[in-house]
Amino acid sequence: MRILLLTQSFNSLSQRLWVELAARGHQLSVEFDIHDEVTREALDLFAPDLILAPTLKRRIPDDVWTRVPCWIVHPGPPGDRGPSSLDWAILDGERRWGLSLIQATDELDGGPLLAFREFALRAASKSSLYRRECTEAAVACVLEALDRFVPGRAPAPSPTTPSRLGRPRPLLRAEQRAIDWTCDPVEQVLRKLRSGDGEPGCRDRHEGETIWLHEGAPGPAAAAPAGSWIGRCVHGEGLLRAGVDGSVWIGQIARSLGARGERLKLGAVQALPELAASLPLIERPDPHVRYTRHGAVGVLHFDFPQGALSTARCVRLQAALRAALAAPEPVLVLAGGAEFWSNGMDLASIEADPHPADASWRNINAIDDVAECLLSHSGKWVIAALAGNAGAGGVFLALAADAVWLSARVVLNPHYRNMGNLYGSEYWTYLLPRRLGAAGAERLMAGRLPLSARAALELGLVDAVLEARDPEDFLAASIAAAQALVDSGTLPQRLAAKAAQRAADVAQQPLARYREAELKRMQRNFYGFDTSYHVARHDFIVKTPRSRTPLYLARHRQR
Repeated sequence: MRILLLTQSFNSLSQRLWVELAARGHQLSVEFDIHDEVTREALDLFAPDLILAPTLKRRIPDDVWTRVPCWIVHPGPPGDRGPSSLDWAILDGERRWGLSLIQATDELDGGPLLAFREFALRAASKSSLYRRECTEAAVACVLEALDRFVPGRAPAPSPTTPSRLGRPRPLLRAEQRAIDWTCDPVEQVLRKLRSGDGEPGCRDRHEGETIWLHEGAPGPAAAAPAGSWIGRCVHGEGLLRAGVDGSVWIGQIARSLGARGERLKLGAVQALPELAASLPLIERPDPHVRYTRHGAVGVLHFDFPQGALSTARCVRLQAALRAALAAPEPVLVLAGGAEFWSNGMDLASIEADPHPADASWRNINAIDDVAECLLSHSGKWVIAALAGNAGAGGVFLALAADAVWLSARVVLNPHYRNMGNLYGSEYWTYLLPRRLGAAGAERLMAGRLPLSARAALELGLVDAVLEARDPEDFLAASIAAAQALVDSGTLPQRLAAKAAQRAADVAQQPLARYREAELKRMQRNFYGFDTSYHVARHDFIVKTPRSRTPLYLARHRQR
């Protein structure tokens, strides 16, 4: 069928639906929900059998949904309505929640129910629930409804009756989510923070300025007055704030920075450096990096917000990686975050720097140092196990490992072009042709569309795809497979072949040459006359409203 995705942005849910539907042979195109006239024009140009709206904030025009079936993905159980569905569920402490696929009508979220899924509501942030449970439920609902859909006929309603019904609820206003540090218990503070992640956060005040708090975690007991800032994390990102019955670590803070006052979300210490400098250091296990042992398998966990590797995070990751490579376990599994394995450079911290070109240069060199650390070590078998999505430099950092395993739910964006035609580094000019050949590497880097796990496997970009219920199940399966590799007795031969291949590669061209050539091109991106990268980075970070849909997505406009 011809399916038009009408969406606010091409985010993780939209991309997952794209790769799932494309794998089933559907013809797809995307239109951003910019204006009703633009939507009507897309309808005329593409003539879809179906419009699928995974992320919308307003009604579809009457003359659109009456011409072609329009399906709305709503992150709430049947009967739930309103723009803050998941926010309210977290704030109210719901234990179970759901997602509904609804036929668009003249009533927002009030059309016939086409499919639904229920799931347990983890004690997690809104963005985490959206990327995991809601995304899986949305894919299941859409595929189920498509199995019953016949173009030209009325869509079949859901054949099952929901066990629970939601209710219409209004927009959750900032004052309803604001934290009262003098009376809200820590558990309520954490629910408010989780309900606001990743947007808009919890509104707060600091020295007369409005700030927005993100990424909360429970802290130790505190004797300080409730609401006072009492410490900073020894690892350099979190600030500790006293509550009425304990304390809360605040991991990220958004504040208005720059000449135009756009809101930037940064690590809490980076966002409020003067405050952080006045606070004592507090020991705390690193919330983002840790090493665990499982028999003959070591696992290096690194889970950074949004999968972003800032210069400082690269330094922490490289130190942990060196320690992990020196550990006695013969196999090392690199386990990134559950939602994002890695997305490369930390564009937010670069945008906040007064000299973004210099900050970009430091950041890409720091990531290259991590990749070099992997590539220069031959005494251990390293597996990059991706339970979460990866993009740009994160994909090529994974390729620096000896093997790359993906969860079947992972979506990859193995290209840099969408960020202002950025050239990229992380030794991709060495790593990618080894897997795809020169022509295949060129084709991949010229693309801009997401890649499913299965497509990446068929292409030869990765080595294995593991079926798993969730990220935790995938990690357990990866550890078991890594242990089986040790038990097979083939590891010495693998390591010997790895060392021989690397020696042959280096004899042909030293790794430093690849890095030097890549960075020469990156230097032009950062310091050259073409400012496309800086413009694209700024628009991405401050969420500049789209004025049009890129042609690589809006296929109906390409001709």
